[in-house]
Amino acid sequence: MMQVFKEIEVADLASMLEDSDHGISLIDIRNPADATHESIPGAINVPMHQLPLEMKGLEPEHLVVLYCQIGQRSAQACAYLSASGFDNVHNLRGGIQAWKSSGLAMA
Repeated sequence: MMQVFKEIEVADLASMLEDSDHGISLIDIRNPADATHESIPGAINVPMHQLPLEMKGLEPEHLVVLYCQIGQRSAQACAYLSASGFDNVHNLRGGIQAWKSSGLAMA
């Protein structure tokens, strides 16, 4: 199967988030316990199983970036959103682990 979403590197996401007018929907698809423990600043938590219900609230024209622990489940969620008509979906390569090991701020 062809990959229909893009991957975004931690450094690229970090610099995009520094722009206050970034228009990025950053979504943590991990379960609430993990998301509460540590997350990327500005992310909203939408557990993967709730994505079909919550995607109505997303702006299709915005860049949507999904992440999980290491990027595997979020890749599945990206494929789902892409198949549902979202054109600008990115998976954070390496997930929150990659963000954390880059030494970037955590919420």
